[in-house]
Amino acid sequence: MAPQRNEKDKEKKQVLLRLSQTLWTDLAEWAEDDFRSINGQIEYLLTEAVRRRKRGKRREAAEKAGERQEE
Repeated sequence: MAPQRNEKDKEKKQVLLRLSQTLWTDLAEWAEDDFRSINGQIEYLLTEAVRRRKRGKRREAAEKAGERQEE
């Protein structure tokens, strides 16, 4: 279950991002397929990447805790 977003989470930061033309085109096509703007698509992809990373870290911590219990 996703945590509730507070007011600070709703604030947007502006970021200057330089992309190759090829990457821009690929992202624009993907965004169109998903009915998003290119900015929305980039934000979605970054959010998903961060969520996966956090899940991976929790999984690693759980595995390490399990290894310690076995010792």
